[in-house]
Amino acid sequence: MTQTFIGNASYLNNGNDIIVVLGHGQLARMMYLGATQLGLNIIAVDADKRVCVNAVDKTVLDITIEQAFSACKAITSEFEHLPKDLVKQAQDSGKFKPNAAAIAAGADRIVEKALLEKLSIPNCTHQIINSVNDLKNAYDNLGPKLILKTSRDGYDGYGQWRIFSAQDLTTVCNDLADFDFEFMPLVAEQCILFEREISLLGVTDANGQHKYYPLTENHHADGQLVLSLAPAPDLTPELQQRAEAIHQAIADELDYCGLLAIELFQTGEQLLVNEIAPRVHNSGHWTQQGCAASQFENHIRAVAGLPLGDTSAQHLVAMVNYVGEPKPSTDIMKLANTHLHWYDKSVRPKRKMGHINLVADNNQALQKLIGQVHDLLPESLAKNLAEIKE
Repeated sequence: MTQTFIGNASYLNNGNDIIVVLGHGQLARMMYLGATQLGLNIIAVDADKRVCVNAVDKTVLDITIEQAFSACKAITSEFEHLPKDLVKQAQDSGKFKPNAAAIAAGADRIVEKALLEKLSIPNCTHQIINSVNDLKNAYDNLGPKLILKTSRDGYDGYGQWRIFSAQDLTTVCNDLADFDFEFMPLVAEQCILFEREISLLGVTDANGQHKYYPLTENHHADGQLVLSLAPAPDLTPELQQRAEAIHQAIADELDYCGLLAIELFQTGEQLLVNEIAPRVHNSGHWTQQGCAASQFENHIRAVAGLPLGDTSAQHLVAMVNYVGEPKPSTDIMKLANTHLHWYDKSVRPKRKMGHINLVADNNQALQKLIGQVHDLLPESLAKNLAEIKE
């Protein structure tokens, strides 16, 4: 079904009100919700079908991408795995925030690693893999435990192999016998022992000024986020400052504008960068209830040239990812200080269907609330959450 946007295309003449988002998933949806309260409108782009859509109900709009780019105030993205020609088209408009270089750094692990090395930012010891023989050499140099990752298109545990033994190496080498390394180089990372995974979300305005949310502690299962705790337990000013320095170096190098997420491994007082994401991020969903200005609102503020909102934490928040299961019963919504965010997508395994934000004023109350939500989750989700709490 196609509809004319707000009645007619003349609406596009008021470009100061419009932000175009490349991508039309749940992140674009939540950016739309953040934009409307600022008096701004979102046009989302289905990057595969190359059509403009409503960010909430996905209705196709009677507007071309060229018309939207021409009329809008700014163009941004909800994810980094975009067609290169679409990124170039956005960059050529002069309105793309963040820019094509930032998208490339988030989309390609080899580009990302080169950026980190250029800035002397600690990250996992790694080796670029262009053949099966390279992988064997990497195992000799970096083993006995490796994480092998595709250089592009890998997320939520997809495009990864764990090589924890010589037998694993043989199996993976056999699996990659016909792999096209020229099309898709791989990256082998040394598997390290770390205390926890944390992430930092920072937002940079159009004048290069930075604001940071408190560090978030993240827990995963099968490569996918299960639970975020914010602010991160046992967060010290020194740890926050160390993470902010890393973030600022990356943002400044990329001439960044908007929300940038950085995933980190903490080992003692050392922080190693795992990945960067040039966009709003799953581990920042807690900001919807935890801060005066959520990551979505602040990203839109930044790309629209507006002043940034407050990023300090007003509460303790736990974010529970809701993955691969139908919408929960209303019993969860009966719990005080519990907020369901549903994405209205068809159910399939490992698909992010929604998330639940739990709000408390102290850790004891937060842990109690997590336990109450756990008891109401489907078995597959409850199992992952129980293993984390143990």
